[in-house]
Amino acid sequence: MTSTARSTILSMLHGRATMRPDDVAMTFTDYARDPSGIRETLTWSQLSRRATSVAGDIAQHASVGDRAVILAPQGLDYVAAFLGSMQAGLIAVPLPLPHRGSTHERVSTVFEDTSPTVVLTTSEVAADVGDYVDRSRLGTAPKLVEIDATASANAPTALPTDLPNTAYLQYSSGSTRQPTGVVLTHRNLTANFEQLMRIFFADAPAPTDMTIVSWLPFYHDMGLVLGICAPILGGFRAELTSPVAFLEKPSRWVRALAESSHAWSSAPNFAFDMAARKTTDADLAGLTLNQVRGIISGAERVEPATLRRFVDRFAHFGFRDDMMRPSYGLAEATVFVAGGTWSDSAPESHFDVDELGAGRVQRCAAGKGTVLVRYQVPQSPVLRIVDGESKRECPPDVIGEIWVHGENVADGYWNKPPQEQLGFGAALVDPSPGTPDAPWLRTGDLGFVHGDELFVVGRIKDLLIVRGRNHYPEDIEVTVQEITAGRVAALAVPVGGTEELVTVIELKMRAPDGDVARWLGGVKSEVTAAISKAHGLNAADLVFVAPGSIPTTTSGKIRRAACAEQYRQDQFARLDA
Repeated sequence: MTSTARSTILSMLHGRATMRPDDVAMTFTDYARDPSGIRETLTWSQLSRRATSVAGDIAQHASVGDRAVILAPQGLDYVAAFLGSMQAGLIAVPLPLPHRGSTHERVSTVFEDTSPTVVLTTSEVAADVGDYVDRSRLGTAPKLVEIDATASANAPTALPTDLPNTAYLQYSSGSTRQPTGVVLTHRNLTANFEQLMRIFFADAPAPTDMTIVSWLPFYHDMGLVLGICAPILGGFRAELTSPVAFLEKPSRWVRALAESSHAWSSAPNFAFDMAARKTTDADLAGLTLNQVRGIISGAERVEPATLRRFVDRFAHFGFRDDMMRPSYGLAEATVFVAGGTWSDSAPESHFDVDELGAGRVQRCAAGKGTVLVRYQVPQSPVLRIVDGESKRECPPDVIGEIWVHGENVADGYWNKPPQEQLGFGAALVDPSPGTPDAPWLRTGDLGFVHGDELFVVGRIKDLLIVRGRNHYPEDIEVTVQEITAGRVAALAVPVGGTEELVTVIELKMRAPDGDVARWLGGVKSEVTAAISKAHGLNAADLVFVAPGSIPTTTSGKIRRAACAEQYRQDQFARLDA
């Protein structure tokens, strides 16, 4: 089966190069070599030629259907590697470039899983990447290709016209010990883009001069789709930089939003807090955010308090609450499933914590319970709340697993046996009228539909069961963060034969009077009281650690399983030791 029967990201790229050859396609600003930023720009015709040139060089070393691992710094060379590998008929495998001196284990695992024929990199890091390739434990070492040194004169005149259905493998960001590759097709990608546009631009079409602004890593599902694919599929200009550039100075992102026409962007929950805290009024002097078209908040559970802080911080620069677009998705569905529009003036959705723990939904008064973000229940993809045991649809106001059906759902996991493909190909028992029978994707996420709106409460695997009661770690973490402001991990850990609550808390604050012990004692008392009041729980242990101590994925999500293991092994450097 080939993808030529449908339009692909490649056909859209070359079509735009023909119709709008001199229009700017992508600009990447490099802050690593100069803090003021060095800008590199490609027009549509230049990007098209660059992809074709890279494809020609790759095709000399590989065959259609082979895998091409990308290990390169964030930049336009990474974009060319992704597009060029697909143009050559290979399956792209975008990966993060490991830090010098870091373990090779994750890269080696993916190498063994995919058996790549080529590894695409740049001359700047080729020596380090060559070391990873040498250590990959493969029988036949893949060819190392420096894509910034490709010569179009050496490219063969004919490239494959029948591309494999599989476009790329999206590897998990590391929340599990073994990275798993999601098999994504050209149709998955175009279908998900169409779904995203229908949800977010249902009321008014996207402006033709809209700019996609992104610092998200290209190897992450949202960074890849938003930063590379959406600009090409939608014909929008892309204004790009790196995650390090954002982390060094979050105001760079906010300034890019203000300086770009009708900016559309995305960020995980933590980035909104960081940008609000670390962007000064002077950083935005003379600028306004009133033309921002929207910012997707996703990649981890969206917290209403975070959205409110961001909106309040930038309101006097023209930023409005309806520019915040919370979304829910996962790599197994390409990236996007459901979205919504934030409104600070709408009543918040407060739900009783005890009832949620029992799998039921009951609203409660403002100021009590937990606050959840609303999403529109999408028409495409189709979404249902399902009882995981009976595989029957749940009635409204009952918590169940979120199941998804649509052309954006992936084919499965790469190179995994059937027993490890259980999330794919699920079938409903006695589906309601108009509901597809199969195949369904079991997301592993818990949620419910209340008043025709979707609410997401957390991951099944992260659910805490303490003394026989269910608790969602995100709820407990938000309670603690309101006091400490830093990252928090809520865990259920066996203590004396029973599951007890342990919270690992990163403290950014310092003892105001220098008396650390007394200050930590005060924080501990405040946190303990807040958890008890909000959740009816007694924390068996509060572990205070320095910022950056809690293990996270490459996309910033807390790795709770790894965190629990570190706690059991007593590996945290406790500030309260």
